[in-house]
Amino acid sequence: MGKTTGFLEYERRLGPVRPEEERRKDFREFHSQLPPAEQREQAARCMECGIPFCQFGGLISGMMSGCPLHNLVPEINDLVYRGKLEKAWKRLSATHPLPEFTSRVCPALCEAACTCSIKDGAVATKENERAVIEYAWEHGLVEEAPPENRTGKMVAVVGSGPAGLSAALNLNRRGHEVTVYERRNRIGGLLRYGIPNMKLDKSVIDRRIAMMERAGIRFVVNADVGKTVSAADLKKEYDSILLCCGASHPRDLNVPGREAEGIWFAVDFLTAVTKELLDSGFQKMPYSLAKDKEVLVIGGGDTGNDCVGTCIRLQAKKVTQLEMMPKPPVERGVNNPWPEWPRVLKTDYGQEEAIHVFGADPRIYQTTVKEFLTDKKGKLKEAVLVSLEPKKDEKTGRTVMAPVEGSERKVKAELVLIAAGFLGSEAYVAESFGVELDQRTNVKTAAGGHAASIEGIYTAGDMHIGQSLVVRAIAEGRNAAREVDLAMMGYTNL
Repeated sequence: MGKTTGFLEYERRLGPVRPEEERRKDFREFHSQLPPAEQREQAARCMECGIPFCQFGGLISGMMSGCPLHNLVPEINDLVYRGKLEKAWKRLSATHPLPEFTSRVCPALCEAACTCSIKDGAVATKENERAVIEYAWEHGLVEEAPPENRTGKMVAVVGSGPAGLSAALNLNRRGHEVTVYERRNRIGGLLRYGIPNMKLDKSVIDRRIAMMERAGIRFVVNADVGKTVSAADLKKEYDSILLCCGASHPRDLNVPGREAEGIWFAVDFLTAVTKELLDSGFQKMPYSLAKDKEVLVIGGGDTGNDCVGTCIRLQAKKVTQLEMMPKPPVERGVNNPWPEWPRVLKTDYGQEEAIHVFGADPRIYQTTVKEFLTDKKGKLKEAVLVSLEPKKDEKTGRTVMAPVEGSERKVKAELVLIAAGFLGSEAYVAESFGVELDQRTNVKTAAGGHAASIEGIYTAGDMHIGQSLVVRAIAEGRNAAREVDLAMMGYTNL
C-alpha cells in the first residue's frame, strides 16, 4: 500500500492554516488542504505495515482505537497516492456515509493507531479523507438518488445529529420512507449548533441535507418529540422509530452561587452564537455575548477549547480555562502504549489563539470552582477557585481529585461557560416512548444491539452509548439502520 519507502522519504505535513491574528476576526474555516501533488506524497507515507490498526475500531483499555467505521484506510491512502481519487471515493463511501464531517472534526482515531505514529508521525489520513470527499463533491461523484423501489415501510428518526443522518441515509437507500424530526429550527443537531462554524462550515451540512431531501428523505424542524410532537402519534404512524437524540443532559456544577446571571452551559452558549450568525447570514457578530468580559471556561476537552476560540472571536477581555485533571505528559507514558489513544498534551486551535492574544496558555490544571460571587443585582462578578490534588478514596480505592485546603483564591469572572461533559440523555423523550434507561440514563438495549425495551423502538448515537465522538455516532447510526431493516424485512443488505 502506498509507496514502499514513502514513510522514509516524506515527513508528515498538514494543510496550511490561516494565522491566529487573521482567523480570530471571523468564523470562517481556517484549515485548508494541501495541493494535490503534496497530498499524494502524504498518502505515499502509508506503509505496508501488515496489521492495519488504523481500521480496527475497537476498545483497548476502555478507549477507542482505530476507525469505528472500519474504513479501509490503507486502500484509500494507496488510491490517493496513485491519483485515483474517484476510486478512492468509491472505496471510502463503501463504509462511510458522511466523510465531509469527520474529515473536519474527527480527532483521527485512525492516525492515533497508525504504525507510523510510533516514531515518525502518523499518516495524514484525516486530510487524505478530506481530499477524497471534496474531490467527489467537486466532480459530481456524490450521488443520492431516490431508491428505485420502495418497501412500503415507514421509519421515524428522532434527532438529526450525525447518528440520525447516518441512519436516515442508509434506511432511505434500502427503500424505506424516512422522516427525520429535529427539535431545533435547523437540521444538523450537534453538527449544526454544537460545533462552531470555523471547525465545520454550516454550508457543508446544507449541501448534504439538500441532497438527502432530493433522495426522498423528509425533514421536520421545530418538532420536539415528547413535547410538541406526540410519541403516541409516531408509534401509530411508523413501523419503526429510531431515537438519536444525543447525550443532551449537561453535567452541572453544584456550588454556591450557581444561579448567578452570566453562567451558561457551553452547548447553550455555542448554540446561541451559531444561531445568531446563521440568522444574520454571518453579517452580524454576536459580540454582546462575550465582548470585553472576563471569561472562565470550565472543562478542558474539545467543547471547552471551542468556547475559548469562540470567545476570542467575540473579543473577550480575557479567557481562562480550568481543567480538573493534572497536565498530561508531552509523550506517551509506559502505562499508555500504542495503539491506545495517546493521553498526551494537546494544544488545539482555541488555546493557540489565546496564547497569541493573551501571551499565555489559558489552561489552569488541577483547579475547579468552589463558589460563584455576584453583585447586588445577582450578576456574576467573581469565582472562588480551589486547587485539586489526586488522593485515593478509602471506600472505593479509586483515585479522586480532592480540594487542597487553604488553596482558595478569587478571580474576576463575568461570563462562565460550563463545558464539563454530559451525563446522558434527557429523560422526557425516553419517558414519552416508555423505554427503559440504564444507570447512565442512556436508552437500555441488549449488548451490541440497538433495540429498546419497547418493540419497534431503537436507539443509536450518544443516546445509546453516552457522550462520544462524531465518528462513533455515524457508525452507530449505520449499524442501527441495519438492525431496523432486518427487523422489518426479515433480511438486510445494508
